[in-house]
Amino acid sequence: MTSIQSQSDLLSEIDKDEYFYGLKKKIYAASKSGFALNLATLLNRIVNPDVRNILVNQEFIEDDGQILTPLAAGCRYGREKVVEMLLANDKIDLDKRCTIKFDGHMVNGASALWIAAGSGHLNIVKQLVKHGANVNHCTDTNSSPIRAACFDGRLDIVQYLVNHNADINLANIYNNTCLMISSYKGHTEVVEYLLQKGANVNAQANCKATSLHYASECGNLEICKLLLDHGGNINITNEYGMTPFIQAGERTKEDVIEMYCTHENLLTKEQKIDCYELIGASFANDKDNYNLSKAFYYLHTAMMLRYEDLSNIVRKELKPPVPAYENWIECTSLQDLVAIQYNHNSLHMEALTIRERILGTQCPEVSGPVVFRGAVCADNGRFDRCIALWQHALELRQDNKISVQRDLLRFAQLFSQMIHVDTETKMTSVMDVLNASITELHRNQGKIMNPGPKDDIEIIVEEYETNIFTSLYLLTIITKLMRNRQVKITSENLKELYRMVFKLNRLGLKLRDGQSLLHLAVNGASPVDDFHTSDVCKFPCIDTVRLLLHCGASIDNFDRERNSPLHTLASTFPAFRTNVNEMIAKAEEIITMFINSGMHLDAVNTDGSTAAKSSSLQQLEMFIKRHEINSITLKCLASRVIAQHKINYRNFVPTNLEKFIQLHSTEKI
Repeated sequence: MTSIQSQSDLLSEIDKDEYFYGLKKKIYAASKSGFALNLATLLNRIVNPDVRNILVNQEFIEDDGQILTPLAAGCRYGREKVVEMLLANDKIDLDKRCTIKFDGHMVNGASALWIAAGSGHLNIVKQLVKHGANVNHCTDTNSSPIRAACFDGRLDIVQYLVNHNADINLANIYNNTCLMISSYKGHTEVVEYLLQKGANVNAQANCKATSLHYASECGNLEICKLLLDHGGNINITNEYGMTPFIQAGERTKEDVIEMYCTHENLLTKEQKIDCYELIGASFANDKDNYNLSKAFYYLHTAMMLRYEDLSNIVRKELKPPVPAYENWIECTSLQDLVAIQYNHNSLHMEALTIRERILGTQCPEVSGPVVFRGAVCADNGRFDRCIALWQHALELRQDNKISVQRDLLRFAQLFSQMIHVDTETKMTSVMDVLNASITELHRNQGKIMNPGPKDDIEIIVEEYETNIFTSLYLLTIITKLMRNRQVKITSENLKELYRMVFKLNRLGLKLRDGQSLLHLAVNGASPVDDFHTSDVCKFPCIDTVRLLLHCGASIDNFDRERNSPLHTLASTFPAFRTNVNEMIAKAEEIITMFINSGMHLDAVNTDGSTAAKSSSLQQLEMFIKRHEINSITLKCLASRVIAQHKINYRNFVPTNLEKFIQLHSTEKI
């Protein structure tokens, strides 16, 4: 037997042995809590050194998902005596890969040294390095111990690790370096030290940003100066074409912009103009730093620069007007600008137009202030302006393949609010958003099937499910508009609507539990957003069901427990509502629609229950049963017998009958 096999057998025996399992938990608890004497007593009880080695290297899974060894736990909580004691064990695994929660995120593959460095325990870092810990051991995302120390600005740990051969230019999987994270977090002393040690000042992350980009966007003035003094290139652009000075202007970082613009021979006049115009435009529509006085000041400063030399005026290169910005044309002279100084709406539109010209439509930062301005319009009852602005932001984001989950839900909330307060709501506006949701759902499906290197599949699935619900809300909102005689709907509108809903049905949308749009439309427990949407979207909704069925929704859709939409309707009927009789009448009408569409009433779920048997209300149960009895055929009875006696029917009956028999079977899909 090899040593690996013997260790594996020993480990298996330890896990099965109640005494050793309890001892393992006590060793971990003592290490985590810093009870060094208790730990010493526990370890001294173990005579067999192989058993002791296994126990001190055993992983322990915390309730929050962290996976730590006794050594890792001691490093996390700064238990110096415990770490010293564990390191005395000859076969302690210094580089064992653990999972640690750090700054709210789970870090996989972290060594004890990474954990100690990230947690700021210098003395423990020294102990680990002296015992041979790998100073460049990286996590699953290629984050090194020195990077963990840089994140928290621990210059003492950074210096110690560098003195013991830590690589300061080692980048993570995003090609993000120690200098970049230190610049972003604002750790000036660490930045200065790294630069002195030869850190690559112009290294670019995968997004093409440099340390100067990160310092600029966060407004870390002293770090920006340091980076420039060490050769930082102000003209390098990131993946969206943004230079560090453009990044600072977009984030309204005044001190940094003033330093860049007054720094000798750093920027051209045109670049200074861009700086001042962008920061002014950003102040006019920034959610957190809104300031129209500053907006005008910087726009005025930029215009003065344009006309500083009358023999060589720097003219604006105007873009075609954007309808969402009221087709605003930018001011081209000081007189034009001064004329709108006290006209807030004009300044807002001027600013949005300038931002889009300087940043470009490909820049993801353009849309945020557009959404903010739209929200302000909605708060002031200018719903038409809000819709125009949000629609433009939605198009910008979708054109750049940016998730629009929140945008779509925001529209559903807005339309619900408009209906609730009886404000004119255009059918075409809702249809435009529904069309965007179909595009987004199709993209979600593509990413779920073929995720990219940066895609988190769990996040994508959550977005997908949220978008399914939002589409349901939009459909329900549309049915409310269809019932409102004051809403203008042309025959062309209806044709386009039916085409879109048909396309939506063709996507075969389903939640993780297998519910389709039809299930959700009849589900009394379907979650509805509380922000106005719940005032309009209530389920089951007969009109939404009718629209889905009219546009080709399949009645032969089953969730993972083989519940048909009828099962869902019957089992989730909201009997607690005050208008029960009215709800029952609607439910009966929906059931009648299902019957007329050819739904099989005696189909069973995985519990063997028909829809009638699943009903939470006796009146519905009786109604379904009456129709069920009248619809039972000899084929149904034969299928029940096959299912009841578990007779193998696959490949023995015609293919078209297999699906029919399965309707009467409890097999999971």
